[in-house]
Amino acid sequence: MNTFLKSTIAAIAMVAAPLAAASADALDSIKEAGVIKIAIPQDFPPFGTVGTDMQPKGYDIDMANLIADDLGVKLEMVPVTTNNRIPYLTTGKVDLVISTLGKNPDREKVIDFTNPYAPFYNGVFGPAEIEIKSAADLSGHSLGVTRATIEDMELAKIAPSDVDIKRYEDNNGTISAFLSGQVDLIATGNVTAAAIIERNPPRKPEPKFLIKNSPCYVGLNKEEPALMSKINEIIAASISDGRLNAISEEWLGIPLPEKL
Repeated sequence: MNTFLKSTIAAIAMVAAPLAAASADALDSIKEAGVIKIAIPQDFPPFGTVGTDMQPKGYDIDMANLIADDLGVKLEMVPVTTNNRIPYLTTGKVDLVISTLGKNPDREKVIDFTNPYAPFYNGVFGPAEIEIKSAADLSGHSLGVTRATIEDMELAKIAPSDVDIKRYEDNNGTISAFLSGQVDLIATGNVTAAAIIERNPPRKPEPKFLIKNSPCYVGLNKEEPALMSKINEIIAASISDGRLNAISEEWLGIPLPEKL
């Protein structure tokens, strides 16, 4: 009987061991390994691209480095696409996803999200000398927008009747209209505005107000409260001490909005 009990206990221990390893706290595992694997974009500037030196660069890459530095571990960057970034996380190929990841109900069924770390939104932009704070202030102005985009559809709901909305067939047409002064203002995404600012044109599209907000979040696997808490702590600290604002100004050409 004693032999049987010993064999049974040993068998249970062998089964339990891998289960315990699988459920080990992710933050502890990262610190023990001294490495954090983070999924990053490689084809979506200014959030992630490959430079002339063949090294990844961009907003998300700087954010990944910031998190690794604050955790005191080495960063292993794993390039991903829009389609495989979540599967890479859920199958354990990476510890976190920092790849312009938006939050929606379907994704929330599969993974968890930290607090937002990057602005990603559609809004109205224009020169500094034009004072606009809300849709009501658009009255009497001309506004360029790309036809059938989210911002076009949202503007139809909120713009006063006397706004001269000029619709263009693509982003290049909308951008050209703004830069040439054919329209006072432009409605577009903040990434497009950042691309315009990067050209250092005479007319710079400064943010006026949001139309639709969809910020970027760090993605992590479910049931990892310690890792979630730590990453949120790092995000809050980097907002407070200005590091995240510096990243936004470098890659997006604009400061972080007051509320992400």
